Amino acid sequence: MVKTDVTGLTQLGQATVTPADPDAAVLERVPAGHAGTGYLVRFTAPEFTSLCPMTGQPDFAHIVIDYVPADWLVESKSLKLYLTSFRNHGAFHEDCTLDIAKRLVALLSPQWLRIGAYWYPRGGIPIDVFWQTAAPPEGVWIPDQGVAPYRGRG
Repeated sequence: MVKTDVTGLTQLGQATVTPADPDAAVLERVPAGHAGTGYLVRFTAPEFTSLCPMTGQPDFAHIVIDYVPADWLVESKSLKLYLTSFRNHGAFHEDCTLDIAKRLVALLSPQWLRIGAYWYPRGGIPIDVFWQTAAPPEGVWIPDQGVAPYRGRG
């Protein structure tokens, strides 16, 4: 049984406050206990929120982050706090999506990462944003993200 090394973590098991914005959020990582094994890690944030940078109105998205670890895993509490920090942050859908993905890539240096951000309509038009680092690695099962395209009320 592999025991995860949690030394150096500053948020796990501690009282924390929501960071004021994504730049202030601290993303933390832990060593991957099964480095060298090809497997997929998925995080789903079905209630992601940010603000429109023009109107200040809230925007909502269902975000799915898939990655194949190399040497590091993202610590989930720090990821939750990071995603929550967008709640009062004004940025376009594309910027939020790519900022999340690129920050995770910089932190983890994963074998592969993709993000699917399924934004709810603004002005009657849903905006979905997708990005990945490269082609998926061979031999790793990568299921569909499971989010249906927006179909309105019927």
